[in-house]
Amino acid sequence: MVAVEKIYQAQERINEVVVETPFSYAPLLSSISGSEVFLKKENLQVTGAFKIRGAFNKIASLSERERSQGVIAASAGNHAQGVAFSAKHFGTDATIVMPESTPLNKVDGVKHYGAKVILFGANYDEAYSHAIAYADKHGQVFIHPFEDEEVIAGQGTVALDIIKYHKDIDAILVPVGGGGLISGVASAIKAIDPGIEVIGVSAKGAPALKRSFDEKRVIDSTSVRTIADGIAVRDTSSITLAHMLESVDRIVSVDDEEIASAILFLLERQKLVVEGAGAVGVAVLLHQKLPDLKGKKVAVILSGGNMDVTLLSVIIEKGLIKSNRKMKLTVTLMDKPGSLMRLTELLQQLSANIVHIAYDRTSTDLDYGDAHVTIHLETKGKAHQDEIRALLEEHGYLKQKLL
Repeated sequence: MVAVEKIYQAQERINEVVVETPFSYAPLLSSISGSEVFLKKENLQVTGAFKIRGAFNKIASLSERERSQGVIAASAGNHAQGVAFSAKHFGTDATIVMPESTPLNKVDGVKHYGAKVILFGANYDEAYSHAIAYADKHGQVFIHPFEDEEVIAGQGTVALDIIKYHKDIDAILVPVGGGGLISGVASAIKAIDPGIEVIGVSAKGAPALKRSFDEKRVIDSTSVRTIADGIAVRDTSSITLAHMLESVDRIVSVDDEEIASAILFLLERQKLVVEGAGAVGVAVLLHQKLPDLKGKKVAVILSGGNMDVTLLSVIIEKGLIKSNRKMKLTVTLMDKPGSLMRLTELLQQLSANIVHIAYDRTSTDLDYGDAHVTIHLETKGKAHQDEIRALLEEHGYLKQKLL
């Protein structure tokens, strides 16, 4: 484990720039999960994620000569912004290598702080390899997102914030990707109160770290696929794995459907924008993945809020369909004046709000003189959708289908 003294030292270094984010009770989530839940809102942190803690602590620990050489990092976004912000604070040049698929908002966030951005590779690991080669060639100091004791110590200050106000928590849920955050948090927690359970939460689409932890040896993945891009790490770090095997109690995984529902829950019910990686702990509680936490006081780290707006819009749309607040149906009409109007008048009778209509008269499966009409509706729940379906069948629209 990282010595707790180093974590306290990191806290002193970062106090001038890092926000002590809210750690507040979540009554609705507590009711749903059966636990007493408190959310550590690092999505409200400077740069939108906890990563600034470790990045700032690392750059603050460098000598003046090292800072003059410039720094470089590889990141899918949050570590990148933390390094860029911290480098600007110290007047140091920064280069960030990001995967080519990195959301535009994260690329723009890095550029906003004056860093040079290089887009390279399909994932973090490919960007990392390029950054290491670039650092060697140009003599820059590489700031690793998790395989660095100063970075880990900085991340561990999240735990100090939590313990400062709630020393009696029973468990803490921590997102895991590379393992830097949980290594720091677990080091602090176990030094202060070994009885608090530290639980990592990974994405099923990035299975390497959980498999490595369960089998107690380094296991890498051939690929990763998850909406939680902040924890989409393909290869396991032997350094953070060693920390975790010493101080982390267990790891649980959640899939993309569960993560998406947690993002939507936080947005709708908690009024919080939280990215996929930050929402995994909430996904555990929403979907009752750990029933033994019922009746216990649980802290959940919302690690970041730099959500890709395009992905968020897809999650919202799918969520509305799943919760029966939107429906899409296709009916076949006679292609003549008045047919569409009669259909819309039926929908009007039941106060179904039409938000989109597509009219197709050329598909090869149509008889001549017919047309497919696809309609997107805003509805008021399952019962309302059942009424709509029944009314359409009653009036002869027997080919309609709910998608």
